Amino acid sequence: MSFLVRNRRLTPYLLLGPGLAWLILFFLAPLGFLGHQSLETQNPLDLTYTFQWAWHNYADAITGYHTQLVRSFEYAGLATLLALFISYPLAYWIAFRGGRWKNALLLCIVGPFFVTYLIRTLAWETILADNGFVADRLRDLHLLGANDRLLATTTAVVAGITYNFLPFMALPLYVSLEQIDQRLVSAAQDLYANKAWAFLRVTLPLSLPGIFAGTLLTFIPAAGDFINAQLLGTPNQAMIGNVIQSKFLELTDYPAAAALSFILMVTILVLVGIYARALGTEKLTG
Repeated sequence: MSFLVRNRRLTPYLLLGPGLAWLILFFLAPLGFLGHQSLETQNPLDLTYTFQWAWHNYADAITGYHTQLVRSFEYAGLATLLALFISYPLAYWIAFRGGRWKNALLLCIVGPFFVTYLIRTLAWETILADNGFVADRLRDLHLLGANDRLLATTTAVVAGITYNFLPFMALPLYVSLEQIDQRLVSAAQDLYANKAWAFLRVTLPLSLPGIFAGTLLTFIPAAGDFINAQLLGTPNQAMIGNVIQSKFLELTDYPAAAALSFILMVTILVLVGIYARALGTEKLTG
């Protein structure tokens, strides 16, 4: 303690030290290794790798797998929008109408997280099975053809992604909505605004921080997901995560997998930056 008192300028750096060391050891160092690996070339004869500043790995990755890359962002975007439309009314009702049941309702949202991600996705595989209850009822209602199916379709993949990442959207929305002072809504109604107009001009703008946080927490992991496409889809629904997983674990094409990983990461950062600028996060955080 006496050392810290005498060297107060060092105190912030000492407090930051453990966290910075953790980030360097488990984030920056692996990221640097991955970047180094993405510029290697593979010898097809003995499967050895040589660092040769192989920037063509990035061009080859984009040329060969741009379809899966675009599909990943399409699925992630659809899942994010669906999660938003499902979660906002749910979070709104819990925040303003939940009463003493708020904690129980929030537990219902978080409850699926007590089951592993893989088991939850396998459950959807059972739910959407060709001879399952859902498919049979849809056929009875003539909403699904006799030879049509739910499983192994884009609908199944997007539904699985939406379900698995729904809590990431619902919880930030709830926190944002729960902090809104209801007297502001009452004041808007006292100034002759109807309920819809009060929601659009008061509640919705004040909940934008939750929308921003929820969409990021949902979209970013959804874009890199591969479990849902693998279990609920076919090769026609393969996402970029499936390609990276195959390159790393099955084909051992580490340079291509590393290049694809960096492309995915940079693309997500660019999209998040554009989204943050369009939404005006400086005003939100201010």
